[in-house]
Amino acid sequence: MSTPKRWQVIASAAVLLVVGAPAVVASAGPSDSDTAAAAARPQWAGTWAAAVTRGNTVGLTNTGLNNQSIRMTVRTTVGGERLRVRLSNLYGEQAVQVGHATVARPNTATLTDRSDILPGTVRELKFGGSTSATMNKGAELLSDPLTYAVGEQEDLVVTLHFPVLTGPVTFHGQSKVTTFIGANDLTTAADGAGFTIRPDCCWMFLSGIDVLRQQSPGAVVVLSDSIGDGNGSTVNANKRWPELLAGRLVAARPEVRTPGVLNLSLAGNRLNHEGTEPGAGGFPGYYELGPNALARLNEDVFPQTGVKTLVTHLGINDIWMSDDSADRIITSLRQINKQAKARGLRSLAVTLTPYEGHGNPGVWTPEKETTRQAVNTWLRGPGAAEFDGLLDFDAVLRDPAQPSRLLPAYDAGDHIHPNDAGNQALADAVPLRLLGL
Repeated sequence: MSTPKRWQVIASAAVLLVVGAPAVVASAGPSDSDTAAAAARPQWAGTWAAAVTRGNTVGLTNTGLNNQSIRMTVRTTVGGERLRVRLSNLYGEQAVQVGHATVARPNTATLTDRSDILPGTVRELKFGGSTSATMNKGAELLSDPLTYAVGEQEDLVVTLHFPVLTGPVTFHGQSKVTTFIGANDLTTAADGAGFTIRPDCCWMFLSGIDVLRQQSPGAVVVLSDSIGDGNGSTVNANKRWPELLAGRLVAARPEVRTPGVLNLSLAGNRLNHEGTEPGAGGFPGYYELGPNALARLNEDVFPQTGVKTLVTHLGINDIWMSDDSADRIITSLRQINKQAKARGLRSLAVTLTPYEGHGNPGVWTPEKETTRQAVNTWLRGPGAAEFDGLLDFDAVLRDPAQPSRLLPAYDAGDHIHPNDAGNQALADAVPLRLLGL
C-alpha cells in the first residue's frame, strides 16, 4: 500500500485571583432569597468553542496573515440575548494586531457562495470600547458583550482583519467548513467576492463564543480526536456527532434551556504524545494535532464558560500511531477523570472504536487490536466505577460479524472514521441522563 498523502494522513488520525481579603471573615452564607436571585440572573454560557494549536511549519498557518481578512462560519448550540467572542494568540510568536472584527448572519439566499453575509445583520465587535486591539503573545482576547440575539443551532459568521503580519497563527485545523481569506479589510463586505482563498479547513485565531442566557444549565465539553472532529463527515453540513448531539438536546427539551455542547476535539490528538511525534505507517506528525491531551485540560476544558460535564474519547491514536500499552492509556484516562472531578465536573468515558483495514501495514495489527479490547474491557468493568458514566461507541459502530471493523453502513471509507450516518448513530446513542439532565 502506498504512503498516504498529507491530507489523507491527517484524516486518518482518529482520532482550551481575585485577591482575597487579608483576614478570614465569618459569614452566615447566602440566604434562600440570595440563591433565588442569583439563579434568576442571566448567565454567560459557552455556545461554541474550538481547540487551537500552533500553525504548522510550512504554508499559510506558518507565515500568517498580512493585511488580510478571514471570514469563518460557526454553528451555535444554544442561544442567548447577547454574545461575546474569544480570540486566541496562545501559540503565536509575537503580538497580533486585530484591526477590525464583525459578526453577522450568512446570506442563505446565496449559499452557492457561503462567503456572503446579510448586510443588515453586520455588527462590529469591540474590545474595551475600541474597534481594534492587540493580542499579546500567548494571550487570549475577549470582546465586549454585544447585544445580538443568537438562536439555537444557528450559523454565525465572524470576520477578522489583521492589518500587519501576524506570524504563525493559532488555529484549529479541521473545521469541516469553508473558510474565506482575502486582501484588505473585508469585515463589513456583504459580498464575499473579495475572498479569493477558500480552504475547506480551518478556523484561525477564533476559539470561542459565549451567549448570555437565563438560567443556563452550563455546557458539555467533548475532548476527543478526529472521531469528534468530524473527519469523514460532509463539509459544510455540521455532521460531527457533538453537533448532532446538540441538535438532539434542543429537540428533546424544547420547554427548557438546554446545555451548550462545546466540541474541543482535535484530529490526531493523543493522550501521551505530542502532535509532532511521528507514528506508524509513515505518519510524520504535525503541530495541528496538538499537545498531549493532559496538557490540553487547562486550556481546552477547564476554562470553558459554564462547563459542567466532560466527555473524554481518546486513546485510539496512542494505539495505532504509537503502540502504547493498555496500562499507559488507562493511566492517562484515569488522570483526566481525577482532574475533572477535582474541579466538580461530571466525567464520562467513551470506548475506543474499531479500525481494522485502516492505513498502511503496521497501522492495524492483531496485537494493537488486543490493546484496544483491553482498554474497552477496563472501561466497561473497573473503569465504570470511577467515571460518572460510559458511552459505548464501540458497540454502536462495530460490525457484529467482524467486531474489529466498522459496520460498513457507518464507514466513511477509510475504515476508522464514521460517515454522517455513523455520526448520527453516535449522537443518538448518548443517554441524556448521563449529561445530568
